[in-house]
Amino acid sequence: MEEVRHLSQLHTNEKALSVSVLFKGEEGIMRSLHIKKEGFLPEHTTSTPAVLVCVMGKVTYEDEIGYRTVLEPGNFQKIEPHIKHWVKGLEDSQLLLMK
Repeated sequence: MEEVRHLSQLHTNEKALSVSVLFKGEEGIMRSLHIKKEGFLPEHTTSTPAVLVCVMGKVTYEDEIGYRTVLEPGNFQKIEPHIKHWVKGLEDSQLLLMK
């Protein structure tokens, strides 16, 4: 059995944005994202539905349709395919992205 680890071990604190695969299974993938305050996940799309969960910190999530929300610990955002979206760190933040 693998040793218990902490999400912070997956990232270096040097980058404004760090993305690491936490788990890859037969039916999907989970990524861990670390976004520093004022860090930015640039505009992009996904080809499959996804869910973004805020574990620590505070970020804004926005999309091309004009939707904007603030995610804090425990909040999650469902992400529709083929819609441009982006994320900005309001505080140093830890998120999980599930596809």
